[in-house]
Amino acid sequence: MALAISGIEELLGKDADSLLSHVCKTISKDDLHLPTDSYVDSVWYHSDRNNRVLGNLQRLFNHGRLSGTGYLSILPVDQGIEHSAGASFAKNPAYFDPENIVELAIEGGCNAVASTFGVLASVSRKYAHKIPFLVKINHNELLTFPNTYDQIMFGSIDKAYDMGAAAVGATIYFGSEESSRQIVEVARAFEYAHELGMATVLWCYTRNSAFKVNGTDYHSSADLTGQANHIGATIGADIVKQKLPANNGGFKALNTGDSSYGKLDERIYSELTSDNLIDLTRYQVANGYMGRAGLINSGGASGKDDFAAAVKTAVINKRAGGMGLISGRKAFQRPMDEGVKLLNFIQDVYLNDEITIA
Repeated sequence: MALAISGIEELLGKDADSLLSHVCKTISKDDLHLPTDSYVDSVWYHSDRNNRVLGNLQRLFNHGRLSGTGYLSILPVDQGIEHSAGASFAKNPAYFDPENIVELAIEGGCNAVASTFGVLASVSRKYAHKIPFLVKINHNELLTFPNTYDQIMFGSIDKAYDMGAAAVGATIYFGSEESSRQIVEVARAFEYAHELGMATVLWCYTRNSAFKVNGTDYHSSADLTGQANHIGATIGADIVKQKLPANNGGFKALNTGDSSYGKLDERIYSELTSDNLIDLTRYQVANGYMGRAGLINSGGASGKDDFAAAVKTAVINKRAGGMGLISGRKAFQRPMDEGVKLLNFIQDVYLNDEITIA
């Protein structure tokens, strides 16, 4: 049974009124390219994407419980590399087996399953025609001592194509010392993926120890993450993945004292955003070419209030003009029936017509 608006309000708790009744007075919803059942026709049809890319984008939007809505619910399980397999799967060792990862995505009604070359290749003949594959082409790894934080290529675009992938995904650590190389690598990979007909999704993450200023962490600030999204759209991402904004003012904080960093305009903070989480997320949407490159937000780490946190993130993303959620640890670090329930709760937000664009 779908989660009704009363159940959503209960999960939102004290935040229900501020999130569900908020009216955005920064960037107008009328200026956005919003998710609809005709999104591929109205947005990407007019681009340079070839027919095969359009077909695979439509395949993503036509699968799972959100089929035909223009929204996406994706299960990402690449944490076996990104966070180490033991740390990721100790809570639920069944997910050491790739088949259970794909089964969770199918049972959970997801539009696609995102994972590594190894995971998806190991079950590709059984499942590639049953649910769209989103193959992550680069990763960080945690065996180098001391740990380094870099995204390196783990396979080829040709391999993703051969296993029947509908899309490829990559991560760039914007702001890191390695980001220039990562931008070039991913831009070339996305260009080739488009030639072969696959859609592209970019994890637009920021990473630099200098982004922590006077005890405040600006890695998820709306202005820095917004610019990361803008670069992601520039190098060919059809969809951008971003963490939900936690604050704002990263550029300002990094331009204090004798330091000089980036470029900013005060209207970013006075007119284009406010302190409201929906408005901050709308700025992320706007930086993806006003929603042409759709924004999917990450579900975040697993915790004690996962169901409430997932629903809150989905409400913020939807009301901001985003395209959906990509939630992994909250779903797979629990028994499968509970993981399915959590994914369905997220999807219920996007299926609920009472939750509208702010």
